[in-house]
Amino acid sequence: MSSRLDAARPETAPAVTTRFRPAIHFTARDTWLNDPNGLVFHHGLYHLFYQNNPYGNVWGNMSWGHATSPDLLHWTENPVAIACDETEDIFSGSVVVDHGNTSGFGTADAPALVAIYTSAFKAPSGHGGTQAQSLAYSTDAGMTWRKYAGNPVLTRNSANFRDPKVFRYHGEHGAYWVMAAVEAQQQKVVLYRSEDLKSWDFLSDFGPANADAGEWECPDLFPLPVDGDPENTKWVLIVNVNPGAVAGGSGGQYFVGQFDGVRFLPDDGSLAAPAGVSSLADPRAAAAALPQCLWLDWGRDCYASVSFSNTPDDRRIIIGWMNNWDYANELPTAPWRSSMTLARELRLTTAGPTAVDGSVRLVQQPVLAGPPAEVMDTVQLHDSAVRLPDAVPGSAQVIDAEILPGSAGRVDFRLLGSSDGSEGTILSYDTRSARLILDRRYSGNTGFHAKFASAESAPLVLEDGVLTVQIVVDHCSVEVFAQGGKVVLTDLIFPSEGSRENWLSVEGGPATILKLEVSTLA
Repeated sequence: MSSRLDAARPETAPAVTTRFRPAIHFTARDTWLNDPNGLVFHHGLYHLFYQNNPYGNVWGNMSWGHATSPDLLHWTENPVAIACDETEDIFSGSVVVDHGNTSGFGTADAPALVAIYTSAFKAPSGHGGTQAQSLAYSTDAGMTWRKYAGNPVLTRNSANFRDPKVFRYHGEHGAYWVMAAVEAQQQKVVLYRSEDLKSWDFLSDFGPANADAGEWECPDLFPLPVDGDPENTKWVLIVNVNPGAVAGGSGGQYFVGQFDGVRFLPDDGSLAAPAGVSSLADPRAAAAALPQCLWLDWGRDCYASVSFSNTPDDRRIIIGWMNNWDYANELPTAPWRSSMTLARELRLTTAGPTAVDGSVRLVQQPVLAGPPAEVMDTVQLHDSAVRLPDAVPGSAQVIDAEILPGSAGRVDFRLLGSSDGSEGTILSYDTRSARLILDRRYSGNTGFHAKFASAESAPLVLEDGVLTVQIVVDHCSVEVFAQGGKVVLTDLIFPSEGSRENWLSVEGGPATILKLEVSTLA
């Protein structure tokens, strides 16, 4: 393996583009990555495993790459953890800390880390053309891995059975492991249970439901308290879909409901159509229902989001792949290609404009820490603009704002813009349509793929008349967390050299800037 890793890697971009490499988002040094896998906290470190092509910067040769971080912002890339070979590619999956040594891979005093991953079998394996679930384990805190000799541990003789997310369930019937995986082309999440991670019994399935026009991938199932109340807990089921997401191509949806250890039952408020009624049979119904689904992110570039296991204080933290399968292999970066979103902490709340009839919604807030912000004066703008600090090469910016739009027609942030005003990514709040819009059509290099130039939008009703946004701007991305993270949009951008100006402007009437702070992170 090492000799191939040291060999020259074929690249599809013509030149090194270091200026696009993010300051606070993880990228592989000089290879391709996609789905985050095996997210786990262990011995003081967050472990990010991920789909990786060790030999190039386009999809292929799927193996598990590996990075670690003490704070979810600064990452160290480690050697490939679980490598593909002549019998299998290593597709997505999860990692658990086997505290009870149920698998026998470790000891009671030194539990093993166990990876549950999808084997995409090749012809020499004897299982060619099928996908099944396999194990690998580590007894040195995730630094080296050994495949289990009894692989695969669960097969359905299916070509599209993949992406196992495993967690320890404690309920009235005892404690056991639960696996949520997918039959991708049937738009189903399939649930299994195990005592030892090696033998699995079928529990139930869920789906199709809501956004079901594409393949379902990378599920996650976990409990969260509602409004912080441990006596009122709901379960969240994340299902990623490709294609068929709200902004086009790939994206993530979620459902809120209950899990009794056997089956997941969604709340009525999570369903865009009656349970059990698939929109696959009626494309027009699918299109009409799509905006009513619960979306993790309304932008184009957040996919395969899954959560960490074994986190301190039971925090629920997710990371997604910051890309879209519509154009993933053609991003204008080299030698690396693709990055991860920021880590985001999840909460459930009944508050906010999208929660009705007691239904609850996810809130996402980025995990950030840095120097004190530069606080700008509060002002009133009327068909005018104020310049924000310019972007700093080698750093990312966090813009926190609270704005009372009043009678203004729209509020615009122009991000990473050119000095002549012809270029920039525009984040707008349109008061007439009550929508938040992220427009990258004039953001720089948009011509590398026909589907890249786009403007995404999400419904957003102000609370007490105030627009609240946190905008994280890195070298090739914009992540927007509005109204405390109730609405999120993520888009990639590739601005021209020297496009660093940031502006805030108001059109169509006066608006009051109540808070405006800018932080720089590196």
